[in-house]
Amino acid sequence: MLLARVIGNVVATQKNQRYEGSRVMLCRQITPEGADMDYTCLALDSVSAGVGDTVLIVQEGWSASTASTGKAGAAIDSAIVGVVDYIDLLPDEK
Repeated sequence: MLLARVIGNVVATQKNQRYEGSRVMLCRQITPEGADMDYTCLALDSVSAGVGDTVLIVQEGWSASTASTGKAGAAIDSAIVGVVDYIDLLPDEK
């Protein structure tokens, strides 16, 4: 699973019929503290995430496929499976 921030959406006038009704979002991986990392990916949205939301992304074919389309077998590598409300980190040890 990845922690990421939605930075945009992708508009596709034509896409595979298994993806109909699904939105494709552009996501940037972040650290638990919220700092941007270098990795950016496309993920199918299964939870109605919006631009600026912090999300959990699953990157495993079976989970991504069933979470985003409700059917196994679609060729999907990444899917947004949760919107993160907040992250509670332990304080630094001294």
